[in-house]
Amino acid sequence: MTERKINAFAYMQRISELLANVVTDELDAIRGAGRICAEVIDDDGMIYVFGTGHSHMLAEEGHYRAGGLACVCPILASSLMLHEGAATSTGLERQSGLAQVILSRYAIGGNDVVIVFSNSGINAVPIEAESYARMRGARTIAVLSRDYAETRKAPNAATIADNADIVIDNHLPPGDALVPVSEGRAMGAGSTTLGAFILNAIFAEALGQVRNLDAAPIYISANMPDAKTHNARLVERYRARNPHL
Repeated sequence: MTERKINAFAYMQRISELLANVVTDELDAIRGAGRICAEVIDDDGMIYVFGTGHSHMLAEEGHYRAGGLACVCPILASSLMLHEGAATSTGLERQSGLAQVILSRYAIGGNDVVIVFSNSGINAVPIEAESYARMRGARTIAVLSRDYAETRKAPNAATIADNADIVIDNHLPPGDALVPVSEGRAMGAGSTTLGAFILNAIFAEALGQVRNLDAAPIYISANMPDAKTHNARLVERYRARNPHL
């Protein structure tokens, strides 16, 4: 009987390798992204996070959570998520013209930054979201797999990396699946894990660069002492600028 390989270990090993690659190669970009976010925090601006498909989870990763920044606002559109129709959302994220409709609901301006996640970096909605944010005067941070984008984009086609102020490569391979399981087939996505790692690294770096750390708007876990009063003040402060509170 042929001994089967331990796929769980293979997946964990690949994730560990990719995390190490990000730490080694993307630290300067992450520090630059943190610097922009620190300036936004100091200027009482907003940090918007956007992604389509599974990348929308990274917008929610930064929203209203323990140890998170209250000035983070997710850009959410249910038609571009998965719960109302996964196949439909896959088609919609490739359609031109939707990004402006979605982002225009948010008061994005010159004191803000928009972080756009798109693993392939080539779909129309994320590209146009980054462009729209710049048109509104916001700075932009793009997180993608450069290898995926360069492999799959058409000649001379755009990616979310083309005009962003900061570009961070998650180092994932084209297709995202990390563990070969049979001839021509692989499983085990890494973009959510790498994306959450990068996003929280950016925020951690931002808090290392703000002018007044004591005034930084950080949520406390709801199960910690004094959290209810502390978090309520932050929700009241940002409710008008974050429709998801």
